Amino acid sequence: MSGTTTTGRSTWRNWAGNVTARPVAEVSPASTEELADAVRKAAEDGLKVKAVGTGHSFTATAATDGVLIRPDLLTGIREIDRTAMTVTVEAGTPLKRLNAALAREGLSLTNMGDIMEQTVAGATSTGTHGTGRDSASIAAQIRALELVTADGSVLTCSEKENPDVFAAARIGLGALGVVTAITLAVEPVFLLTAREEPMAFDKVTAEFDALFAENEHFEFYWFPHTGNCNTKRNNRSAGPAAPPGQISGWIEDELLSNGVFQLACSLGRVVPASIPAIAKISSRALSARTYTDIPYKVFTSPRRVQFVEMEYALPREAAVGALREVKAMIERSPLRVSFPVEVRTAPADDIALSTASGRETAYIAVHLYRGTPYQSYFTAVERIMTAHGGRPHWGKVHTRDAEYFAGVYPRFREFTALRDRLDPERLFGNDYLRRVLGD
Repeated sequence: MSGTTTTGRSTWRNWAGNVTARPVAEVSPASTEELADAVRKAAEDGLKVKAVGTGHSFTATAATDGVLIRPDLLTGIREIDRTAMTVTVEAGTPLKRLNAALAREGLSLTNMGDIMEQTVAGATSTGTHGTGRDSASIAAQIRALELVTADGSVLTCSEKENPDVFAAARIGLGALGVVTAITLAVEPVFLLTAREEPMAFDKVTAEFDALFAENEHFEFYWFPHTGNCNTKRNNRSAGPAAPPGQISGWIEDELLSNGVFQLACSLGRVVPASIPAIAKISSRALSARTYTDIPYKVFTSPRRVQFVEMEYALPREAAVGALREVKAMIERSPLRVSFPVEVRTAPADDIALSTASGRETAYIAVHLYRGTPYQSYFTAVERIMTAHGGRPHWGKVHTRDAEYFAGVYPRFREFTALRDRLDPERLFGNDYLRRVLGD
């Protein structure tokens, strides 16, 4: 199989539709060698290069007017090493295909985010994470990666090989090169029991530390304009598997979380005044449920209602105070917020630009329905988050720049120095990277 190249300006759009780009050419390489050739050729032609995943980022991380590399043909598992307990996978493999393939082999990732539409490289390069007391983001599970750099050479990076590159490139924002393959730690497949339960805002926030400490994976959603939350605790289980019933699972995951929610959001966009009443009804519609299944069926769920999102990582001890500030801000403002606010956690990790780099972390994510003006809400939330030294998710809406990041990431200069060495001509640059990393 060989790759394809198309020239002429077709428009690329991300999933949320808030970012578009018109590249000069699109390339779909079928191998690392073809990708390296495409990088060299673009450099000769004086064109920028960006690799794109499935477009699940809300930022312009992957946007380019040069050569857009699509990873559609760089998919599949290269190797499963049962001695090292790793899987090496091509960068363009969608997480949902990786999860299903690992399950067939009796294996699983330790932790993952709540959607699995993204490519492996797209998810890790932007710091995609789930929630976990002890287990961190997908990037923190990387054991090695293969990277095509600006001169077209192929670097293999791990703790032993090019360790300085490995320390940064696991969350590299596409700024250091194009990731072509990733080796991830895996473990024998296990069962998780999920316990979903409505809980009052005051109770969740008062007991947050205990709920975090008692559960391997704890998260909750607060419904603005109400005092209601929905909590989710995922813990390892000896079994047996007891997945949600087909009908009850469909009601919760499809009808309430996607179908009715889509209608509620559509109505809220047309009649913003109806949002508080809808929020009270929808936050009460959720009932407690418990089910047990293999990890990816518990961690992930379909997200068909399109939205725009901003998420900030805070020191974990600051999260409850910041969330209470967000609640107070919404209550005294004319804002009408139809989407729940999501709170998750992560342990500290050792990746230079990880949102959890060097500190125990809690995440606060705010969303608005696609097509709803979001600037005033996100700006007000961002003001609260930055006052707590928050770090925005690299793939979600934010207004921060390199000067700000240099202050909240102790290893920021380590990353930019490595970028200067690997891509001095900024072959992989674009406007977004210029803003967040500087020139």
